[in-house]
Parts: sequence; structure tokens; C-alpha cells
Amino acid sequence: MQRLNYHHLMYFWMVAREGGLAPASRLLRLSPPTLSGQIRTLEDTVGHELFRKSGRRLVLTDVGQTVYRYADQIFSLGRELSEVLSSEVLVPSSTLHVGVAMVLPKMVVHELLEPVLALDPAPKILCHEGTVDVLTRALAAHTLDVVLADIPLAAGSGVRAFNHELGSCGVTFFALARHARGYQRRFPASLHDAPMLLPLPGSALRRDLEVWFDAHGLVPRVVAEFEDSALLKAFGAAGRGVFCAPTPVAHEVKEMYGVVPIGATDEVTERFFAISLERRIRSPAVMAISSAARGVLFSRSRRDTPGT
Repeated sequence: MQRLNYHHLMYFWMVAREGGLAPASRLLRLSPPTLSGQIRTLEDTVGHELFRKSGRRLVLTDVGQTVYRYADQIFSLGRELSEVLSSEVLVPSSTLHVGVAMVLPKMVVHELLEPVLALDPAPKILCHEGTVDVLTRALAAHTLDVVLADIPLAAGSGVRAFNHELGSCGVTFFALARHARGYQRRFPASLHDAPMLLPLPGSALRRDLEVWFDAHGLVPRVVAEFEDSALLKAFGAAGRGVFCAPTPVAHEVKEMYGVVPIGATDEVTERFFAISLERRIRSPAVMAISSAARGVLFSRSRRDTPGT
């Protein structure tokens, strides 16, 4: 592929952002045919169509959407650089780009990121969700600063990055109050044939749960499986089944979703990792995440949670 012409990229970005050639041409003070020609040149450079026609509208292709996301970051950084260079004191407005594995419980992610907002100056946090593979590739491309995941980056992944284990914790099982009492009495035996909401097969938590079920002779009835942990809890709040969440946030889960803890175990663990390009963490924001995990989240007591 030829080297990108950033003027062409900017014209493409403006057309995509403004929703068409006409509004972009007015802002750029260029004619629509001129803009169209510049975008065709960019398409020749990248070797893909970036727009397709839908009626009278231009719609981004799949490749166009990818190019637009990168262009948006490029020109956002350009604006930030201009603001820094034009300010009296050269202190950049910091932004922390965090990749969050979809399987991670959102309440835990909040607990990990909350101390970052207490920094002075506090960076703006941009969270991007996805699979660990996708997020670590973005990390390698320097579009993310850190990835929060439930598994370490595998040695053969092809990405040169480093795992920083934040900690681990047990899990607590929940159900709606009208179902909880029956499950509490003989936990964990009560989970046999219970309707269960689980993370997708292949996830670290799912593997740990299956080992634990087998060890206790339990065969729950799997109602639904989820990649997104928040969606899983939403189904639990609707009474569709039993689900588990990290014990340190059991109180928050109970309050937010209107469910009742039925039992807890340390035999099933959730592990949390920060994956970064730094072998030794130097970023104040990532250090704040690590301190939050060790000093607050994973040192909480389970004394208010029933079961063991």
C-alpha cells in the first residue's frame, strides 16, 4: 500500500463525520466533485471502497468504518496537540484509553477506574469494550494505554506486552428474593438443576465454574450464556436464573439489581489483569488502577455474604 496522504484522509473524515459531500464541502470550501475525487484517490491508496451509495446517501463500508475510527483518533490527537502548543503552559490534556474485556463485571471495572478520576490532574477516561484478542491488538497499535482482562496475555499471542496481575477473589451466587430462600438452605447442593445464567464457554470464569460444578456433583440447567457480564446480570434481575458475581462487589450487585445473595465460594475465582506495553508500570493512571485493586477491591471482607 502507498503511503497515506493525510489531506485525503482528512477530506474522507470530514465527509464521514458530516454525513455527506455537500455539508463537508461547505465546511471545507471545496466543491463536491473535488471532494469526491480526493476520496477516490484515498480509496485507490488503501485498495478498498470506503463509501457505498444507499439511495442519495453515502454509507461507510466495513473498511470505511475502520478507517474512520483511526482517522477520528488521529485528528483528535492533532487538535489536542494544537491546544497544547497554543497554551501558555505546555501541559497536555491527558486521556487514558482503557480496553475492557466484555466478560469483566462492570462494577469491578468501575472500582478499578474510580481512583484514576481522583488524580490531579485527572485524565479523561475512554473505555473501549471487546474481546481480549481485539483489545491487545489495539494495545500493540498504541490506540489503547492499558487492557483490563480476566486472563493474562498468552505467550504466543504475537503481541509484545506485559501482564500485571491485579488480584483475584471468590464469587457469590444471586437470585431474586422469591427464589433465594430455597437455594440458600442447601447451598451449593441446591444449585443442581437450578436455572443458571453463565458466561460463554471458553471464558476463564466459565471453566472455573464447570470444574466446581463437577467437584460438587452439580448439573445446573443452563438457561442462557453471555459475553457481556452486564447483560447477564440484567437477565438475573428479571428472574431468569441464578448468576454469580465477584464477592467484593456483592453488596453493590444486591442493591443495583434487586437480587439476594444465596451463597459464596472461594473455590471459584475471578482473576483480573492489567495488560500494558510497560514491563514496569510507570503511568500514574495505571498505577492508580493497580493500587485500587490491591488496596481496596480485593481486601474487602465477605462477612456479610452467606455461604462459603
